[in-house]
Amino acid sequence: MRPINNLIRTALEWMQDIGLVIIAIASIFAIGTEVLSMISLQKVALADLLLMFIYLEVLAMVSMYLQSGKMPIRIPLYIAIVALARYLILDMKSMDAWQLVGVSASAFLLAVTVLVIRYGHLKFPYESDSKDKHSEL
Repeated sequence: MRPINNLIRTALEWMQDIGLVIIAIASIFAIGTEVLSMISLQKVALADLLLMFIYLEVLAMVSMYLQSGKMPIRIPLYIAIVALARYLILDMKSMDAWQLVGVSASAFLLAVTVLVIRYGHLKFPYESDSKDKHSEL
């Protein structure tokens, strides 16, 4: 039964890596598309920069996972905060007051969550990070 488990684990790791490479390629393509759009319009808006920042954060997240085998939870939270900021910038004029408060409160809650997670990592550090991603299995 053990060889079957190893085979399944290896297949899942390959699928995961292939999925991450697809995400990285799609992010690079999206960055290129956004740059070409800015060049053709000869205009750079804050929303464009925030969108490119989101793409770069996705690339950083993929890179960190491929390097360490661990998915850092703070990176998706940062991406969500930037996405909410971008949403506020783009749609602020069409939002009513309660929607504005709701989106702002969501961004604030995510920021507090990042602080709590960071505090937890400092106060209660993980065991040695020198292990590879499957040494415990």
